[in-house]
Amino acid sequence: MKKVLLTGDRPSGQLHLGHYVGSLKNRLALQESGEYDCFVFLADVQALTDNFDNPQKVRDNILEVALDYLAVGLDPTKTTLFIQSLIRALPELTVYYLNLVTVARLERNPTVKAEIAQKEFGPSIPAGFLCYPISQAADITFCKADVVPVGIDQMPMIEQCREIVRSFNQIYGEVLKLPEAMLPPAGAAQRLPGITGNDSKMSKSLNNGIYLADDEKTLRAKIRQMYTDPAHLRVEDPGHIEGNTVFTYLDVFAADKAEVQRLKEHYQSGGLGDVKVKDYLFEILNAELRPIRERRIELAKEPGYVMQVLKDGSAKANEVAEATLAEVRKAMRIDYF
Repeated sequence: MKKVLLTGDRPSGQLHLGHYVGSLKNRLALQESGEYDCFVFLADVQALTDNFDNPQKVRDNILEVALDYLAVGLDPTKTTLFIQSLIRALPELTVYYLNLVTVARLERNPTVKAEIAQKEFGPSIPAGFLCYPISQAADITFCKADVVPVGIDQMPMIEQCREIVRSFNQIYGEVLKLPEAMLPPAGAAQRLPGITGNDSKMSKSLNNGIYLADDEKTLRAKIRQMYTDPAHLRVEDPGHIEGNTVFTYLDVFAADKAEVQRLKEHYQSGGLGDVKVKDYLFEILNAELRPIRERRIELAKEPGYVMQVLKDGSAKANEVAEATLAEVRKAMRIDYF
């Protein structure tokens, strides 16, 4: 019997290389393994927790993210692609789970704390944002997910979901499945840095990403802007590879590891300019992204087809969610008729 897998993304912008190496490539491998019943969703309700005053942004990016999904190879015949807000059972499950979590516990969640600081909410934290880990628990449990592929920064969210599941099952009986987190492969791909060279991951909100939809001209320009070694002022100067974003990307994307090692040694000893290394990275990334970009362009010509995929997937997810909700209501003794 297949295990159930659930994961998704916030439709607050197009997907970037951080998503690609951190989750999308792994999702493709899991989809093709045949071992999982895959559910992948567009978390528009979650996106609205900090875009509540700009719903059009979220609406527009539903199509953009769906295009990215299909362009990288997610197959609607193998993976259920759906929109979070169209699953009618999720808000109801969220309300029931709210009773199982304290405000203090939500405020201690490291992921929530970090995002609150990043978004500079101060004391004006929207209640929806503070409570989105509970909504996320509803997302995970509606399909009784066995595994949830996440980045390391999302581990606190999975643990909070597991706490909710344990509490529910202890009070009402064994109904919900206890999910397990599935981390991406170890190494640089686990947290791809942004092109600006700071310690932050690549992020839509920080505007430091290379997007799957970027054309060749944009890709080359972004690579030329990438952070290297600020002390490497002349070609003949020895350079540092530690913290050098270009070499971090080469470690992730270059298949020829011996060539990357040769470039590192040359760079460290002097005589290798940043432009040559960046041009090498461009050739590698462009070769990786070209087929995705071309499929995306073709798919964008048929927005009706893309939206129908989401409509069909949402209908399937609704059937699964309604069955789980019926079990939850029965366990809670609120199935009156």
